[in-house]
Amino acid sequence: MPRTGRADTAANIQSQIDAHTQQINALDAEIAAYQKQLNALGVKKNTLQSTIDSLSLSQKQLGAQIKVTQNKIASANLAIQELTLSIGDKESAVAADQIAIGKALQDIAENEQTPFIAQVFSSNSLSEAWQRTDEAMQFNAALASNISDLQAARTVLATNRDQVSAKKTQLVSLQSELTLQKRSVDASKVAEQQLLAQTRNQESGYQRLIAEKKASEKSFEDELVSLQSQLNLIVHPGLLPKAGSGVLSWPFSDAFMQNCARRKNIFGNLSCITQYFGNTPFATANPQIYSGHGHDGIDIAAPIGTPVEAALSGIVLATGDTDLVHDSRGRQCYSFGKWVMLEHSDGINTMYAHLSEIDVSKGQSVQTGQIIGLSGMTGYATGPHLHFGVYATEGTKIMTLRQFRGATIGCADATMPVATLSAYLNPLSYLINS
Repeated sequence: MPRTGRADTAANIQSQIDAHTQQINALDAEIAAYQKQLNALGVKKNTLQSTIDSLSLSQKQLGAQIKVTQNKIASANLAIQELTLSIGDKESAVAADQIAIGKALQDIAENEQTPFIAQVFSSNSLSEAWQRTDEAMQFNAALASNISDLQAARTVLATNRDQVSAKKTQLVSLQSELTLQKRSVDASKVAEQQLLAQTRNQESGYQRLIAEKKASEKSFEDELVSLQSQLNLIVHPGLLPKAGSGVLSWPFSDAFMQNCARRKNIFGNLSCITQYFGNTPFATANPQIYSGHGHDGIDIAAPIGTPVEAALSGIVLATGDTDLVHDSRGRQCYSFGKWVMLEHSDGINTMYAHLSEIDVSKGQSVQTGQIIGLSGMTGYATGPHLHFGVYATEGTKIMTLRQFRGATIGCADATMPVATLSAYLNPLSYLINS
């Protein structure tokens, strides 16, 4: 392609990249507007309409984020095209420089048949000798210039190829992000459909569902507390990480946590925590839910479909779904919902509950920051959030209440983590910069 044509093509590509950048900026403003509406909904009374509105807004926000990612993918592809054109130009320049140098070296080889000093002394006049000397100097300068140009062209060529490689890596990451965002939308839509079906789109039905969840949770807590007090498991504090050690990362992406920090006025903290560990005011005021023993983890508000990450490298100890269990009366076990527990090498386990989807399986190795599922509101959850718990490995078992002492009601057949009371640890004692 002629250089003029290539320049026009490059200009056209850059114009398209600029257009995508403008669309991304506009979509970012749209995403921020949705977030403002979600923040306003977050302080309203929990009703069916507010829950549905929140799910709908989250889906719209995710839709805008998907468009941002699609624009970034298009821009990355265009940048690769632009770099490919530049690589073509540099390859042509390298080839031309190599030809020029080759010709120069050939001339040198031919001239070496008569040494340069002999050519000078065989000159007919001093003027001719100076001319030959000047020509030789110009020739050497041109050769040095060609070699320098070749080196520079090769450097730029290598840089452009590195940039193409980096863009292709970025594309793979963006494609993965796009797939995850689409899964998040699907998870949110499924939750919305299930909620509408369960409540028959009636506020009274929604309130009955909340009451049913609370009653089921009370039955579960009664059984669980009784079991916890009877577990003959010893926890050795000296085998646990030191409080304040920051061995755990937050179970969400940095971008999510940064957004939490910007919403401090909504939650009163920098981490979107809606309930803390232990005898929090909410737990104390609701003994029918927590049986007076306080909250055994922290709750972090997160839209349905938000990727949940492993807080530390480890092994998937077990996964489960308590929503699949019903007692003899047909009552559903509202407890952890979909959950994942990881076992770590430093004497602690981490628990992730109320998920909408689980992405790992028992026995699988995971790395810090690896996505293990999507947040949701399964189990006893009246709003989208992640229940994050930390347990002493020594004091934890994966079992059913029936297996331990023949329980027959409520969540008797639901497989879940249970622990002796001293095995429940405050997550904020181990989370980084908490």
